[in-house]
Amino acid sequence: MIRRYQSLFQAGVLLFTGLSLEWTCSAQEPPKKITVVEGITEYRLENGLQVLLFPDNSKPVVTVNLTIFVGSRHEGYGEAGMAHLLEHMLFKGTPTHEAIPKLLQDRGADFNGTTWLDRTNYYETLPSEKDNLEFAIRLEADRMVHSYIRKEDLTSEMTVVRNEFEQGENSAESVLQERMFATSFLWHNYGNSTIGNRSDIERVPIPNLQAFYRRHYRPDNAMLVVAGKFDPENALRIVNQYFGILENPNTPLNRTYTQEPPQDGERTTVVRRVGENQHVGATYHIPCGADPEFPAVEVLANLLATEPSGRLYQSLVVKKKASSVYGTSFGLHDPGVMFFGAVVPKDKSLEEARLALVETLEGFDDAPVSKQEVERSIVELQKQRELQSANSTLLATELSEWAAQGDWRLYFLFRDRLEKVTPNDVQTVAKKYLHRNNRTVGLFIPTESPEKVTIPTRPDVRESLADYRGRSNVTEGEVFDPSPDNIEKRLVKGKLASGIEYSLLPKKTRGETVSLLLTLRFGDEKTMFGKSNAIELLGPLMMKGTETMDYQALKDKLDQLRANVQISSQAGLLQFRINTKKEYLPELMPIIQQMLRRPRFSQEELDIIKAEQLTALQGQIPEPDAQAPMSVTRALNSYPKGDVRYVASIEEEIEELNKVTMADIRHVYDQMLGGTVGELLGAGDFDPEFLKKEMEGILADWKGSLPYVRAGTKANTTVPGKEIKIETPDKSNSVYYASLQFELKDSDPRYAGLVIGNYILGGGSLSSRLGDRVRQKEGLSYGIGSGVNAHPVDSRGTFTMFAITNPANRDKLVATIREEIDRLLKDGVTEEELQSAKQGYLQSLQVERTTDGRLVQLLASNLFAKRTMAFQNEFEARIKALTVADVNAALREFLKPERLVIATAGDFKNAKPE
Repeated sequence: MIRRYQSLFQAGVLLFTGLSLEWTCSAQEPPKKITVVEGITEYRLENGLQVLLFPDNSKPVVTVNLTIFVGSRHEGYGEAGMAHLLEHMLFKGTPTHEAIPKLLQDRGADFNGTTWLDRTNYYETLPSEKDNLEFAIRLEADRMVHSYIRKEDLTSEMTVVRNEFEQGENSAESVLQERMFATSFLWHNYGNSTIGNRSDIERVPIPNLQAFYRRHYRPDNAMLVVAGKFDPENALRIVNQYFGILENPNTPLNRTYTQEPPQDGERTTVVRRVGENQHVGATYHIPCGADPEFPAVEVLANLLATEPSGRLYQSLVVKKKASSVYGTSFGLHDPGVMFFGAVVPKDKSLEEARLALVETLEGFDDAPVSKQEVERSIVELQKQRELQSANSTLLATELSEWAAQGDWRLYFLFRDRLEKVTPNDVQTVAKKYLHRNNRTVGLFIPTESPEKVTIPTRPDVRESLADYRGRSNVTEGEVFDPSPDNIEKRLVKGKLASGIEYSLLPKKTRGETVSLLLTLRFGDEKTMFGKSNAIELLGPLMMKGTETMDYQALKDKLDQLRANVQISSQAGLLQFRINTKKEYLPELMPIIQQMLRRPRFSQEELDIIKAEQLTALQGQIPEPDAQAPMSVTRALNSYPKGDVRYVASIEEEIEELNKVTMADIRHVYDQMLGGTVGELLGAGDFDPEFLKKEMEGILADWKGSLPYVRAGTKANTTVPGKEIKIETPDKSNSVYYASLQFELKDSDPRYAGLVIGNYILGGGSLSSRLGDRVRQKEGLSYGIGSGVNAHPVDSRGTFTMFAITNPANRDKLVATIREEIDRLLKDGVTEEELQSAKQGYLQSLQVERTTDGRLVQLLASNLFAKRTMAFQNEFEARIKALTVADVNAALREFLKPERLVIATAGDFKNAKPE
């Protein structure tokens, strides 16, 4: 899913002329070592390619990330969206690597491609075994210069990118943000959306796209990052073998030079479209990411937009002028902008919200920056960075952003500068940049004297980073084998005195990180009847403070302890998710006890949560991606209204949410919740005995007065297949959603065959029958896939499919999907498909077990279902043993197209024929 600015684009595709490539070791010079910073070593090949090696042996995976320094900033007239279109085309194959998505899938890779204003990147994370590292490096070197970029691929992929464009057009927030950027920048390309202009996407000539590819995809305009478990010397040899032989074009690189002139007056843009909520936003020009002032700008954006202490949150949300606020600053190669916005319900005054937004943003003369605000923001930003830096895969891709700003070491220099930011620094940038003549949202008003705001020009990055060496390396984790047998052998399992079962996996992790999950189970069908909304509000409300700490004080403390804590609640289930670092765990546990045993239950915070959720629900009413799944899920639901398993309509949700009182929530907490039934899961760098002792104290003598009996769910197999067509006016993108249910547990031997059958049909990303036909060949949908799931305890399985398309293509999409299902059921899977799917799926399971968060979820599922990791071994053994007959039999038994409930939602009445 794509957002107009700052989010990562899902993998697209790029290919070029049919030149063949023979990989040979030539006499090129060995890579030159440039510098080492905190465990990351930079090399430079003779052809100019930057190479970063970042060993991390704590997980048996390796990430290869190739960054090309080309984004929408580099596009010329008629080229809007070309960088992003090429990103898609680079997945269409080369003479040496014909089916790139399938090749990656077969190796269990987690892969993607993303495009942004200053760069494009391609990455894959694979098991660090066999020849996976060499494969990934060879692939990236190959497609960087030998992709096909064929006319026939452009024809299908153009419609996919346009579909992605239309998906963004459905979002009021995205559209408004795009228009504001376009208004803020009169000359610089930062005013153009990365997704591109519709007409350029539709009409781009293939020679132009090929020329753009040849112009920018070259070694001296790229950076390769290898991170994870690998031998550095071997990796450098492989990089030099495949990248070192590549030559740069004779023409020099084109360097952009446009500088946006100072803004000399407020600017306004207005968007009028169908929707349920109002939005107001403001942008201000700021320095580039390499500028010494940028850390102060980041702190400024944070103290304005964070929740709950943020000035915008306090002036708009707390005072009920808006339901939510947001904001960020963009660190870019050239001077960019900071952006702030608010969602305003229909029954509130948009003008009042606009005035409050502007007055807050530009009110620092009357309300100077405080020391507490700055310290709080710095701690929050540091927490985000520290938790990210502990994950080598995330850090490998994050370095792309900073390299695109001028140098990858800016990632560390920013941290150093951030620590030195003072209240005076933030006050200075607030007064300098949050100025009416630098604002996009108001009207033009003549003034007696000039009020131009001059943005600093780009500094000399090389000078800023001369001789930079950083600090000591982050603590490395142990070499850990994520096989089911090894995990089971390392587990510490048992039951706390309160009755809570635990399954803990202590191990040394990079950055000494800890991932915990506490699940408490409560209630039964009778006691929870009619209380769904109160139960769902309980978790979010418990996040809003304790008896001794209000929301802000609690958030400050969690930030200081580098802790991400999330509390969620649903029918019969309350879950605490905790991510932190080992050193902070002793001080964090008393805070968790307060959150769990002494929540604040503030009426003011409840009102804010309800207002935010009501606004979000109102916003879903006209949205295709909400209406289609909701219609199908309701059609398959067999429970009466009031039952906690009942699926309410959006209108019913709004009605019931309005009725919920604090007394309802207190009743759930006081009468149902307790520390006797549930599970405690943990993975990471912690002492199990310490954790058990702390949890014993937290949960001691806590019993709910109402009994717990799990409300099971059953498959609804009596619903006949049907099609539901929903009109959502003025929505450029339409949504397809289909589902059916069947009786099956995940322990059933037939489930393995169904999983692999679905993987072949639509579960394998682009390399699946649906992905290949609907997206790759027909170009009907940017996103399409299928999923299958079976419950571990209840005999209930579900099959689902999802796609998006232009409303005019609705009928063709429905028919094409049905054709692929019918073909699969009639002809069955092939032996080649089966072997590739088994290999890719099994390796993807291995990759998943290298992430502690996913590992904790796996342990939770096992404990809930009363089984060990031996179940994973058995399941994987079933996968390995599958035959073509097994898979075809499972598909034909459970996948019944005549029973599919299909919903499509979009503006079909006004759809224009393709």
